Amino acid sequence: MINELYTGLVHHPVYNKFGEVVTTSITNLDIHDISRSCYTFGVKKFFVITPLPTQKELLEKILKFWQSDIANCYNKDRVNALSIIEYAKDIETAKEMINSQGGDCLTVTTTAMELKNQLSYDEFVKLEKPVLLLFGTGNGLTRDVHEKADFVLKPIHGNRNYNHLSVRSAVAIVLDRITSEK
Repeated sequence: MINELYTGLVHHPVYNKFGEVVTTSITNLDIHDISRSCYTFGVKKFFVITPLPTQKELLEKILKFWQSDIANCYNKDRVNALSIIEYAKDIETAKEMINSQGGDCLTVTTTAMELKNQLSYDEFVKLEKPVLLLFGTGNGLTRDVHEKADFVLKPIHGNRNYNHLSVRSAVAIVLDRITSEK
């Protein structure tokens, strides 16, 4: 069973709709909704991963409000959920932050694509090391990110031949599946 679960929302390197490698912008909605899902399902840290200093400043500005006394009076539940957010400039930095706490984390990526040798949810829950579970913004993580990962998780399938969920929805569904699988 997974000892510690971490998530990362990757803003670079990801694809845009034309298949180009880009850096996407942080959105307030992603920060709030994903941190709430992560907190609900016991994620230890939720990393927001972007190399852009301006995006780091935006994240810090959002988090600064949610660390204030006003926010604590306004919505303590939201304060708690956002308290697990960490900034990382890239995936390697997030891994180093996890590993500095005495672990040797595995990296598991997510995708809507069918790839070879993808990890099932049943297999995922049997991992015995800390896991950094990565989600891509834009049109998903680059192939290079998947190739460097220890595992790639199988995609989410609904009951239609349509598979393009918002990252907020994908995170919630994946976290539910990996914490409720027996």
